[in-house]
Amino acid sequence: MAPSPIKFGILGCAGIARKVSRAIMLSPNSTLHAVGSRSIEKAAKFAKENGFPESARVYGSYDAVLDDPEVDAVYVPLPTSLHAEWAIRAARAGKHILLEKPVALNVEELDRILDECESNGVQIMDGTMWMHHPRTAKMKGFLSDPSLFGELKSVHSSFTFRGSKDFLVNDIRVKPELDGFGALGDTGWYCIRSILWAADFELPKSVLALPTTILNSGGVILACTASLHWQDGKSATFHCSFLVNMTMDSTAIGTNGTLHSNDFVVPLDENKASFYTSQKSGFFEPGSKPNEHIVTTELPQETLMVSEFSRLVGCIKSDGAQPDKMWPILSRKTQLVLDAVKVSIDRGHQIVEVAA
Repeated sequence: MAPSPIKFGILGCAGIARKVSRAIMLSPNSTLHAVGSRSIEKAAKFAKENGFPESARVYGSYDAVLDDPEVDAVYVPLPTSLHAEWAIRAARAGKHILLEKPVALNVEELDRILDECESNGVQIMDGTMWMHHPRTAKMKGFLSDPSLFGELKSVHSSFTFRGSKDFLVNDIRVKPELDGFGALGDTGWYCIRSILWAADFELPKSVLALPTTILNSGGVILACTASLHWQDGKSATFHCSFLVNMTMDSTAIGTNGTLHSNDFVVPLDENKASFYTSQKSGFFEPGSKPNEHIVTTELPQETLMVSEFSRLVGCIKSDGAQPDKMWPILSRKTQLVLDAVKVSIDRGHQIVEVAA
């Protein structure tokens, strides 16, 4: 007999919850069981607009979702300032947690969340969707082949988009009391994760935010550029912004090869994604044209994320397995670098050591 699907509850009606609620409904091993908002009217409207099943329960509070004994796991797309409170409450209620990024306001806050998850046997995973696309595994295969890629020397990543006038005034991500990281926590999180991923999650020794950071009147980051430095000489740069045209570029450079993706965050096509590689290429030499690799998938990357998370939760429920420790470790390393870049900006763009 196939295991029962994991029953999800959603805390809040943020825009990103539309994409993830669809993913929960598409995933073969999960079901959308409940949604809660600060008002039952808002929750009901959200459920109707997003095609929730008629069986889905609608609640007028987040607590009601956590109190539902049938909810196995919660998706938390709340503002970053609320993550610690509600993730900790969820863990204490025995609910597994799919948590939007950035996962916390700082690593100390994240450690409180992770401690509660460990104490209560709860699986936690952050919502970095591109990590679950099959393209990502194919790209890692190239980076891991010494004959093709060689030794990693440099990574360059950018994720930018131009926010509307309304976005730059009213969006949660530009309000200091809700999410003080701004573009660094939103688009910058993806850039940092892509860099760490290429470096096999070896933490850099130090970071430096360049003195081109743009802040809004509330002190929230609208754009920034930073460099990362490793003890062995590797380096990386990233640029994140709410102020310029859309980019989602990531380039890893090795001694023998180069890997490039121009849509690493969200593939331009839901069912296929490409990346480019080149090996031992000289300047305008014959055969130096990059090779395109196309990877197909039947399910979009956010559905694959939900499916993998549900698989882990199912193993805990049905087989008595322990929560997978890899995902919280990756979240914590990303948060450590994010924190260090923020400290560099706050200190007037000084070099900051990355704490282990």
